[in-house]
Amino acid sequence: MRTVIAGGHGQIALRLERLLAERGDEVAGLIRRPEQADDLRSVGAEPIVCDLESASVEEVARHLEGADAAVFAAGAGPGSGAARKDTVDRAATVLFADAAERAGVRHFLVVSSMGADREPPADTEPVFAAYLRAKKAAEEDVRRRVDLDWTILRPGRLTNEPGTGRVRLGPQVERGDVTRDDVAAVLLALLDDPRAARVTLELTGGDTPIDQAVATLGVQATEVPD
Repeated sequence: MRTVIAGGHGQIALRLERLLAERGDEVAGLIRRPEQADDLRSVGAEPIVCDLESASVEEVARHLEGADAAVFAAGAGPGSGAARKDTVDRAATVLFADAAERAGVRHFLVVSSMGADREPPADTEPVFAAYLRAKKAAEEDVRRRVDLDWTILRPGRLTNEPGTGRVRLGPQVERGDVTRDDVAAVLLALLDDPRAARVTLELTGGDTPIDQAVATLGVQATEVPD
């Protein structure tokens, strides 16, 4: 299996790349800067320099040729302004989805955010509100696509604590924290499970082992309404 990850140098992406490589899969990560390449190689991933804020659909599609799955895990990151929330968290998602369709890669996962399904409260910090609106617009675009077997994952507040392997996963869960380790492990499990196709899921830390949480998707997972 070959997986291509947008935002390949991100904290969740590096964890997912390591997990994929450790089990013998091929994995490549799209990165903005050449100096990030060694970090990907150190976890067993192939680095591909491609800036999603300036690349064409054709260029990105070439990088996706022959892939079995595509994962959008990019983000403008802390310290970026509202404009980059739109160009990365929304527009780059759309570009990556366009490229996946062009390359014939149906299996498409998006890392979104809890709170992206609703208008931010009036007192929300402006840049964070722009981030949530960008994620919402990206989700809406992906969900309209009939040529992608998409899965949207909305983690809660991310932490760098060691993963527990236990989560709460479903169409709607109570807000909470989740480790980046556990997000990566859930993404790995979702890549393997066809029951995750065309569903929107929320994720926090919890008490259910990840394999069990994903195994119940066929019973509980329905698309979260906007």
